[in-house]
Amino acid sequence: MTYLGEEIRKLGFGLMRLPQKDGVIDVEQVKEMVDLYLDAGFTYFDTAWAYAGSEDAIRQALVERYPRDRYQLATKNAAWINCKTKEDATAQFETSLKQTGAGYFDFYLLHNLGEHRTQYFDQFDMWSWIQEKKKEGLIKHAGFSFHSTPEELDKILTDHPEMEFVQLQINYADWENPAVQSRACYEMARKHGKPVIIMEPVKGGMLAAPPAPVEAVLKAAEPDSSPASWAIRFAANLEGIITVLSGMSSVEQMKDNLSYMKDFNGLSESEMATLKKAQEELSKIPLIPCTTCNYCAKVCPNNIGISGSFTAMNYLTLYGNKDAALHQEEWLVGGHGKARADECVKCGQCEEVCPQHISIREELEKLTEKLLK
Repeated sequence: MTYLGEEIRKLGFGLMRLPQKDGVIDVEQVKEMVDLYLDAGFTYFDTAWAYAGSEDAIRQALVERYPRDRYQLATKNAAWINCKTKEDATAQFETSLKQTGAGYFDFYLLHNLGEHRTQYFDQFDMWSWIQEKKKEGLIKHAGFSFHSTPEELDKILTDHPEMEFVQLQINYADWENPAVQSRACYEMARKHGKPVIIMEPVKGGMLAAPPAPVEAVLKAAEPDSSPASWAIRFAANLEGIITVLSGMSSVEQMKDNLSYMKDFNGLSESEMATLKKAQEELSKIPLIPCTTCNYCAKVCPNNIGISGSFTAMNYLTLYGNKDAALHQEEWLVGGHGKARADECVKCGQCEEVCPQHISIREELEKLTEKLLK
């Protein structure tokens, strides 16, 4: 497919989780993955200033080994990480140019907009700056990645219609998840006429090993297909998609992805029915029915990160992965300046305003026992 004048196939190589050897990125294995990927006709590589070692690795594995017109390279600017001035933020771009050696970037993203992070891009007027870099020929296409509500996405796209594309977290597990709102954010981007790059189609690896009832549905339909393949195909089947990023971390993962994406032409009716069954099985798993309305947050005297805690607990329930659940809790609670669940004083004010009638005090106590101890 051609989007923004670029011919890009539906599988993008995400460089966030590259293979490691002795604690450092295994550049030789990355070279093998790059070769397989390009030989199969794919061209889109996604890194970021904030991905430690990634830009340097892709310089060695890709930029120094292939002609510049053989691929598209994307990287990102995280103005909210340790930046006190505009100069601090724009210095990330110069660092990325140096680390990649790419000369220019085909796609450049303002990284992880949403919530308190957006203010840094506004304060430093990164919107005008990125357009200046386009005029200088150092950026071909300008967009942003986003983690927040469809309402906030609507405002950003209304204020900045010049942005050419949006990168969103989309997967079949989060499609109707009230904490992520994949479908609503996707539909908002399309309402504004923006093509979408999909990140986290396998939910950070969670959908490579989904809950047993979900995996049973997928294996019954296609015994030889990996659960990850279903997740990526779900995302790639959507309209208006530039590419679907897969954060591959081994040659085996690369080969698996290429096996089903090389000739991907959309999902059949039976495949769509299988994924619907998988979503139905997910919906049967008893989760805390939090919709992240955050009415509770407005009345909590201790500023407990209630909705973030519940999202983390639901992670644990769904995937049985405590490390992943703790990562969610650290980001959604501590990372947003909230107090942890074990600081709850059980006053009950939150339960009085909860539209879902959740036994919040009881759930926070369970979370403390299962996740924080």
